[in-house]
Formats: sequence, C-alpha cells, structure tokens
Amino acid sequence: MLTKFETKSNRVKGLSFHSKRPWILASLHSGVIQLWDYRMGTLIDRFDEHDGPVRGVHFHKSQPLFVSGGDDYKIKVWNYKMHRCLFTLLGHLDYIRTVQFHHEFPWIVSASDDQTIRIWNWQSRTCISVLTGHNHYVMCASFHPKEDLVVSASLDQTVRVWDISSLKKKTASPADLFGGIDAVVKYVLEGHDRGVNWASFHPTLPLIVSGADDRQVKIWRMNGHLDYIRTVQFHHENPWIVSASDDQTIRIWNWQSRTCISVLTGHNHYVMCALFHAKHDIIVSNSEDKSIRVWDATKRTGIQTFRREHDRFWILAAHPEMNLLAAGHDSGMIVFKLERERPAFAVSGDSLFFTKDRFLRFHEFSTQRETQVLPIRRPGSLSLNQSPKTLSYSPTENAVLLCSDVDGGSYELYCISKDSFGRGDMQDAKRGLGGSAIFVARNRFAVLDKSNNHVQVKNLKNELVKKSALPIPTDAIFYAGTGNLLCRSEDRVVIFDLQQRIIIGDLQTPFVKYVIWSNDMESVALLSKHAIIIANKKLVHQCTLHETIRVKSGGWDDNGVFIYTTLNHIKYCLPNGDSGIIKTLDIPIYITKVSGNTIFCLDRDGKTKVVVIDATEYIFKLSLIKKRYDLVMSVIRTSQLCGQAMIAYLQQKGFPEVALHFVKDERIRFNLALESGNIQTAVASATAIDEKDHWYRLGVEALRQGNAGIVEYAYQRTKNLERLSFLYLITGNLEKLSKMLRIAEVKNDVMGQFHNALYLGDVRERVKILESVGHLPLAYVTASVHGLHDVAERLAAELGENVPPLPEGKAPSLLLPPPPIMCGGDWPLLRVMRGIFDGGFDNIGQATTDEEYEAADGDWGEELDMVDVDGLQNGDVAAMLEDGEVPEENDEEGGWELEDLELPPEADTPKASTTTRSSIFVAPQPGMPVNQIWIQRSSLAVDHVAAGNFDTAMRLLNRQLGIKNFTPLKSMFLDLYTSSHSYLRAFSSAPVITLAIERGWNESSSPNVRGPPALPFKLSQLDEKLKAGYKSTTAGKFTDALRTFINILHTIPLIVVETRREVDDVKELIIIVKEYVLGLQMELKRREMKDDPTRQQELAAYFTHCNLQTPHLRLALLNAMTVCYKAKNLTTAANFARRLLETNPTVENQAKTARQVLAAAERNMTDATQLNYDFRNPFVTCGATYVPIYRGQKDVSCPYCMSRFVLSQEGQVCAVCDLAVVGADASGLLCSPAQIR
Repeated sequence: MLTKFETKSNRVKGLSFHSKRPWILASLHSGVIQLWDYRMGTLIDRFDEHDGPVRGVHFHKSQPLFVSGGDDYKIKVWNYKMHRCLFTLLGHLDYIRTVQFHHEFPWIVSASDDQTIRIWNWQSRTCISVLTGHNHYVMCASFHPKEDLVVSASLDQTVRVWDISSLKKKTASPADLFGGIDAVVKYVLEGHDRGVNWASFHPTLPLIVSGADDRQVKIWRMNGHLDYIRTVQFHHENPWIVSASDDQTIRIWNWQSRTCISVLTGHNHYVMCALFHAKHDIIVSNSEDKSIRVWDATKRTGIQTFRREHDRFWILAAHPEMNLLAAGHDSGMIVFKLERERPAFAVSGDSLFFTKDRFLRFHEFSTQRETQVLPIRRPGSLSLNQSPKTLSYSPTENAVLLCSDVDGGSYELYCISKDSFGRGDMQDAKRGLGGSAIFVARNRFAVLDKSNNHVQVKNLKNELVKKSALPIPTDAIFYAGTGNLLCRSEDRVVIFDLQQRIIIGDLQTPFVKYVIWSNDMESVALLSKHAIIIANKKLVHQCTLHETIRVKSGGWDDNGVFIYTTLNHIKYCLPNGDSGIIKTLDIPIYITKVSGNTIFCLDRDGKTKVVVIDATEYIFKLSLIKKRYDLVMSVIRTSQLCGQAMIAYLQQKGFPEVALHFVKDERIRFNLALESGNIQTAVASATAIDEKDHWYRLGVEALRQGNAGIVEYAYQRTKNLERLSFLYLITGNLEKLSKMLRIAEVKNDVMGQFHNALYLGDVRERVKILESVGHLPLAYVTASVHGLHDVAERLAAELGENVPPLPEGKAPSLLLPPPPIMCGGDWPLLRVMRGIFDGGFDNIGQATTDEEYEAADGDWGEELDMVDVDGLQNGDVAAMLEDGEVPEENDEEGGWELEDLELPPEADTPKASTTTRSSIFVAPQPGMPVNQIWIQRSSLAVDHVAAGNFDTAMRLLNRQLGIKNFTPLKSMFLDLYTSSHSYLRAFSSAPVITLAIERGWNESSSPNVRGPPALPFKLSQLDEKLKAGYKSTTAGKFTDALRTFINILHTIPLIVVETRREVDDVKELIIIVKEYVLGLQMELKRREMKDDPTRQQELAAYFTHCNLQTPHLRLALLNAMTVCYKAKNLTTAANFARRLLETNPTVENQAKTARQVLAAAERNMTDATQLNYDFRNPFVTCGATYVPIYRGQKDVSCPYCMSRFVLSQEGQVCAVCDLAVVGADASGLLCSPAQIR
C-alpha cells in the first residue's frame, strides 16, 4: 500500500474526491471542512461556518462548487474559487445525513433525520421538492446515475424509490409544506426487519442494494450477516456485491444466483466500509479494529493489512477516475494507492522496451511503431506490487532482465530471438532470486544478494561466473558503464569496478530512487524523492536541486541539460544548478528520451506519448553559461523571451547588458543601464522619466565612471547647486565656480556665496561676505591672517575696542583650496572593442541613441532657471535688479551689472568629447576581487577567513570539525585577515587601497593567475610552541603549559600544509596536545581540591593514563605514587612505583623512592580508601567529568580533538578544546589542498 498523502485532524466523517483536480474534501466532526491538494500535500483552504459535525460533502462535477450538510440543520453551497459560502439552504429540521449534486441538473438531494428528503435548485436557491413518506430518520439519499430516480433508506425499515421526471418539466418554485406532485413514490421496498442504513443504485443495471440493522443485504431475500450492515457496493464488472458488517466480516454475494459466495474474515471489530477496486479484482475494507485490509476478490483471501496504532477507520472513498483511495479515521485521513503505476522501461538508441498489461512491448521512437514482444509470467497469486519494477536490456544479445518483488525479490531473463520478435510468443524465462539485476556487459549481468552483501555475475545461461563482495551495505545496484556498478545505500552511492574490485567514485546523497546517465556517460543524475544530484562519471558533485514535491523521472538532452518531471511540471536543470519550469502537467509522465524540443514519455497506463516543448529559455541560459554569445544573439533576435524572471536571472548572473534588450519599461531600462555601466542608455531613460531621484542616481554612476560632463548635466537637471560647486572644485573649473558665486549672490544664499568663495580661494570676497552679514570679528581675523592689512585696519577701526586678539606663538594656516589633480575633461578611459551585445539591436526593445554626451563648454542652459524661495526664476533677475528689489549693499564695490547674469541658451544634452569617448568604447566590467577568487576556489576554512568571509569560514569549520564556540578564534580570525592584506595610501585625500597578499608569490608569477592567501600560522611555529609547552610542563609551570597547548589546539584549524605527510603530522599533533590539555586540567583541578583527598588521588591516578612524553609520565607517576602513599593507599601506590621503575628512570632519586615505596607496600598490601580507579581494566578519562570510561562502556567523542566523554555530555561544548560540540557529526579536518585533490 503506497500512502501518497496523510493529514492530522479531528475525526473525518465525509470524503469527496474532485473529478479532475488533485483535490479531496474532508468534513470533520469539529465542523470544519478542509480542502487538500493530495498531490502537493498542502492545505488549500478551510471552511468553518458549520456549527457541529459535518456528515456529508460532495464536489460538483463541472462547476467550482461543493455542498455540505451538517448537524446544524444547514446545507451550504460553497465556491472554492471565491473561498466562501455562496448561500445556505434552510428547511430541514434535524441532522442532515447526506448531500449530493445531480450529475446533470442544478439540483441537490439531501437526507435528514427530520424524516424527509429534499431536492433543491442551487441556482434559484429554493427547495423544489420535499419527499415525505418515511416515518423515521432518513439515513441516505442519492440520485440515479442516469435516470430520473432517487433512492432513499430510512430507519422505518423501508427503501423508497422516487420518480422525479416531472421536475424536468416544472419551473423552479418552492414546494408546499407536504410535498408536491413533482416527485412520486415509484416503489416502496418493505423487506427489512429493522432500520435501513444505506441504499444505492447499481451504476448500469436496474437494481438496488440496501443494508440494514437486521444484518441483511437486500437484493434478494437472504440473511447473511449477524450484525448491522454498514456499507454495500456493486462490482464494476462482475455480478457481485460486497458488504461490510459489524459481525467483523466482509461478504461477497452473487446477485444473479442470490447466494453468498464468500465470507472474508480477518477483522476483529465492526467493519465500517468496503469497496471494490476499480481496476483490479480486489476488495478494500476498513474497520474499527484500526486496520485497512486488502482482499483477493477471486480467491477470497487476504493480501495485505495496513494498521494504525490509535485510530479507528470510519469511511472509504474512491477517486472517480484515478487509481486512488482515501480513508478517514479518528485523527485525520490518508490518500493512498495500492500499487506502483510507474511502468518498467529501458532505452537503447532508437528503441524503447517497456512493460504493459503483463506484456513486454517494443516502441521505436523514429517511426512511433509499437510492437508486443512477449508475454510476462503472471505471479502464481495475485499480490500487490508484483509487477516488474526495473528493466535492463542488452542490445547486442537482444536480452531483457525484469526485476520484481515476487518472492522477496527476483529476476527473469528473456532472450528474444529475431524470428519471434513481434509475434508475442510465450517464452520460458530463466529465473533467480535477487534484490536487483542489471546487465554489466554484453553477455553478463549482475545480481544483488542483499543477505550477504555480495554481487553475483552471471552469463546468459543463468550460470554463476564470479562473486564479489560490495564495499558498502547495498540495497540496490544500477548500471554505471561496462563492468561497473553504482551501489546504493541509505545515505550514499559508490561506483564499484567489478574487475579491479575498487571504488571509482563515492558521494553522500539522500536516498536515491533512480539513476539516469547522459548519452555520453560523462554525467549522471541521481533522483531522490525530493532532490536531484548532478555529478560526473566519477561521482564528483556538481550541483544539487531541491524540489518541494516528488520528482518522478528525467532524461538528458543533447546539450547536457537535464530535463525532469515532478508530479506537476516538466522542468530543466542546467549544469550550474539553475532550474526552471518548461511546462505544466495535468497527469504525471515518465520521460524515456529527450531529443531536441521533443520529449518521449510513458504515462501511468503504459501508453507512449510525445510532448513538444519550447526549449528557448534553457538553451538561452545554457549559451550564456558556456559563453556561446553567437547563440545568445540569435535567441535575442528571433525569440520573445521576456518577463521579470528572465530579467532577474540575467541581472543575477551578471548580464544586465543582455537584459537591456528584453526591456521596454524605461525605469527597468534605467536600472539595468546603470548596473551594466551603459551611461548613454541611462541618460536617455532618465530624460524620458525626468525625475529627480533618477538624475541623482545617474550623477552618482557618471561620477564613478569619471564622466564629468554627464555629472554636470545631471546636477543641472536636479538644480543641485552645492554638488555642482564641488564638482567644479575637483575638476578645477574656476570659471564656472565664479558663475556659481554670482548665482548664489542673486539668490541671496549667504552660505552658498561663502562656500564658492572658499572654493575659489577668493579671500577678499570671503571678507566682504562676512562683513556684509555682520561677522566683523571673523572678517578682521580672515583679513589679518591672509595679509589684507588695509582691509584689516579699516575693520579694526570699526570694531574699536572689540578687536579680537590673534593667538600668539602659532603660525596661521591659510584656507585655500587644494590644486585639483586633473583639470577639466573626463577621465581617460581604456579603449576596447564594442561588446558583442552593444549595438545592432536597436530594433529590439527601445532604441538607444548613439550620441555621447559632453559638457556644454561651460555654458548654462535654460534648465538652470532655478526657482528661488519666492517662486521667481533666474530669468526674472533683470526685473528684480531694475525694480530695486535686491538691496544694493555693496555699492562701494560697484555692484553687479545685469549682463554679468545673462545665461546663454541651454545646449542639448551634453556629449562626451571625441578625444576621450568614441563609438567603439564600452566600459569594461570590473574584475572579480581576489578575495572572491579565494572563496570560490577553496574549501579550506582558513582561506575564507583570509578573504574576510567569516560566516562561510565558520560554517565550514562547523561542518568539518563540529566547531560551535568561535569566541576563542575571534582574535585569530582578525589577525589572519589583517596579515593576509597590505594597505597602501595613494593620496592624502584618497581612501586607503587594500591589496591581497598571495601565498608563494614571486616576480615570475603570471599576473592573471591568482594564488591562495598568505597565512601567518605555520606548522613549524606550532612545533616551537609544542616544545615550549613541554619545557613549561617539565618546570612545573602547569598554567603556562596549559595555555600554550590550548593555543596550539585553537591554531590548528587555521593552518595549511602542502603534503599528505604533513596532514598526518597535524592530526598526530592534535592527539598529542589533547592528551596534555586533559592531563594538565586534571592536575590543576587536583591542586584546587585540598579538602577531598580521595578525589585528589583519583585525579593523580588518571593523569598517569594520559599519553605523555616519558619524562613527564615519570613525573606524573612519581606524583601519583606520593599522593597515594601519604593517604595510606599502599596497593595503588605500589602499582605506580612498578610502572615508574618500568620506565627506567634516569634520575636515581626517582628510582630509589619507587623501590622504597614498593618495599613498604609489600609488607602491607592494603588501601585505606576505595578509589574509582581500576588499573587492571583499560579505560579512557572523560574530558569533562574526569571519571574513567572503561572498555565496553558507551561514550561519545569530540569530532575535533577526539577527547572521550560520558554520554550525558553529548551536545555540550568540548571541555578540552573549548571549540567543538561533543557527539556532533563532522567530515574531518581539512587543512591541505592535497586532501581535496
């Protein structure tokens, strides 16, 4: 049983499949109606207007409607597109049991506990007929599938058939209180002795079946069941009825002979529902015993049982057209099918072999000719999922291997003779047991023996040729080239060479279901349930693609693009991992071959289909990736590719200049033009938009490119005088600065005047401005400092006693503008050839002007007529001066004449000078920063740190070493980043230039080849630190030694070595340092615990079991021996004495002391206190709790330093290295490029 979808909710009382869409309605005991997409597994909507349980729901066959009836006496008609209830039909006076739409007319039939059946017109929203006559609850009512009849069942022990033909002729009008002549009772069936629970029409024959509390199914007079009958149903083909009863049985009846032909026993509680399967001779039943059972309708035996732990099943429903079933239970529902629908197939060149209806069939792609090759053996008993699952074909020998789940996994080998090809003759197959079987050579095939994890290689006579053990626990094998197998386990796949018995490739993956090789066998797609992994022929990972819904099949096209299908779509996956949708599917398909824009596929019924697709989008993207710009240009000229998704893709991939050719919207064109550096297109778009924000952004981009003319033009359009003044300052355009000073004066902008005077270096003008606004002290100081003594004397006379004193002993600095580095003109630009995407596309999108822009030779255009605060324009300046509205405060200077303010007419949009810009110029794209190159090329965390990308470095260290606590590494990260860069200062006013320092650089290195970053930490430095730690340990400076060893542990993740031998040295260094850190931590802890002599002895004893250098081990043994001897633990002290003597101590005093302790202990071999220490039993010490973990006890370890811990420490930060999480999964230390190669 294949569960496709499952929900968790309140008890499900009613179910209804949509006839076309993958939807199912579930009505709940809580009063909520849920609409689910069982294909996507998502809740589409919920409707909760009912008060109390909803017992019946039903989809309309063609309209976006469904109807519901509940215990609140209401019938509600809903529009699921509008997400609301359209209206409520009121009339019933008690619980509503069932509701159903008519298959043709706008009618609804409802049955209620108020003893009536009502027929409603849902278009006029009126009750058109009330069928009265029952004198107890009406349990169900339904329309005949073809004729004008209604059948109803009631607890009054009758089944009634109503003739509603007169309703067709009658216009919709409310029925009277007691019903009307539009519906009459045609038959009253009085045969049941107790209330009738269910009645329904046969779909084609003039028969009615009913089930009642008298434990009988009535078509004929027959007592069968011994308890209430819950459901009955006709078989779709044979003259059978299946019934389910509270007597815990399912019975099959022949309604022609009126006999019970079988009783299906197996349920141990009330059987609530039973259905015939639409496509197979099987029966599905559910029960309150918490199980769904599948029965063989022919042999009347159980096939399979599906159980739940805590949920009773209440209802079953079958999809009207698809092979799907649904079951409602106490806590939700499940949608399931009983067996796989994917046909087994294999493709060889122009040929397709596949299985259909127990036949092997042949299909030729070029001619679309299909032939039945031979019949396939039918299993001895009908069981679920017994059809072939995989098919393997040998074209040279014309042999076919079929694998199925028969007998727990078996294969059949058919050799098809050319004479019998297409005749469909029965052939004897060679059979055998095995989990998987595939051809691995022309006349050899491999069979998986799961029990022994072996693969058997056999010839076409089904004789064993050789046997090989597999390198990993394998549950399936796939073809991987001649003589090679792809072996699948739960979380990885490997390619295994059968001849050399070696692993060629290894890859960690989710559980792989299907393997699809490209035509040239250079690439492979590994399909799991929700992911696609693309790798090369040696299983080197290229990309992974995740899907939210199930992946069904796939195939490679001739360009190396992987085309795949999900439940809903045909999609593509490019070699770099980019993906997109090609086509939406109504039903799932299984791709067999992709050729050009044609997809050959099989559907679930085993029918071959041809789907034509539009490959333009993925061919265009592939051409961009492969830099086939000729194809890109061809697509741009001939196709209609457009849309926000395509524009966003081109921007993301760094091709905004290509996106320009697809866009007509000026705002989008402007953004793309700025991104691609196309200043001409940006100016044209900004002119069309003419908004301040766009001119400002244009000015920023033009300034970045050094195009002073466009910057000036943009500032003119936005009337940004402050920016204009500063632009003239940095370009050295003093003439225009003088005009800016005049404009500021006319606008009475004092700050503008002062700034422009400051930029010009005009000291007299600054003094004049300060004096005019009353800042006489500032004017005096300015004049005095700059040597204008005549003006200073005059101002001093005006100030009198208020003359400000000048500072003594300090040299004044002059406020004069710095000389510009470049005077006027645009920046010199690199001359390059016009890009392939520039020019030649004026007929695509919006044409861009070929003119280039330059400054209008310093002239001001009419656009400079800026509005002042009073709303007057600069053009009105003449009138202002003539009318005397501008106060003439500077008459002593002669004032300004009108002609000084005349501005020449505005030139057209400025053009770049021909000396600096030309028609063949294209701004070159900035190259990739060296930091980015380091990140892309390396999987070493230290290179990411050097590049400044701490986030990815921490993720790499977490994945490789399980490191979670990065606080101790923060300072090292910063030191490493700083030392991998150099910093240059160009000009005092320019920012510092950062340069990356490369490892191993020399003068002969190619400038276009970037090396890895230079690193400050080296293995030789760690060796020196290790020696310093040894020295501190010998001297008894345990705190200093511990600090040194921990520093080594923290530095090791940030070093890089070159050779494999050095990698081994680094790993050995981790083990050495870890032992010392653990031992020293225990010794320092022992020294703190002066009040606990027992714990002191234990810690001293554990210290001796650390893997130390011999001199340090002697000192640890001597220390432990002394501590235990003083505590009168003579047996333990003697053990340490023996171990000390076994090391042959070079210091005679140590040996002498050990011998004395040994002699004293031999006279009294006792321990005064019991220690948690057994020197006879090998152990390791927990790095956190400092207790022994004896051999055989479970423990966890640190993924970085390999320290061992008790199980309670799992998930905690390692107390030894203070970096990694104990028990975390990690791939291992990566500190050398040699490990990656």
